[in-house]
Amino acid sequence: MKRIVLLLTITLFFSCNSSAQKKETKDKTSFTVTKTQAEWKTDLTSEQYYVLREAGTERPFSSFLNKEYSKGIYHCAACDTPLFKSEHKFDSGTGWPSFDREIEGNVAYGTDTNLGYSRDEEHCATCGGHLGHVFNDGPRQTTGKRHCINGVALKFVPEN
Repeated sequence: MKRIVLLLTITLFFSCNSSAQKKETKDKTSFTVTKTQAEWKTDLTSEQYYVLREAGTERPFSSFLNKEYSKGIYHCAACDTPLFKSEHKFDSGTGWPSFDREIEGNVAYGTDTNLGYSRDEEHCATCGGHLGHVFNDGPRQTTGKRHCINGVALKFVPEN
């Protein structure tokens, strides 16, 4: 029994958390907002740059947005594109803000195979910034999806 619990804990930890995540280089011309790496480094904090531009992952439970439940919209921290609505946020227990759906058209998808298996990577459709990953273990009563998003990649805009 202890082995099963340990295996499940390790699997959950690695499903969202890895500094080895690197996305494929995207064609810069396919995004509405494009900047040089120097411009991104000027506009973003070092942690935001690491996550959004280098496809890094923040530590679990490190983002204050993980427990933010006010009404509003979560925007891309790099380009201000609205990505997720607060009404679709839920506590997944993983340590990262989680949503059961995105704002359609504002999140793009790719494949991340850097951990030795395939995961669906999410990035901002406007600037290409890495957001996190989407999994099929979300709330069954809604979409069944869990969009596991780095809080540092988001900017919360409260309603009103």
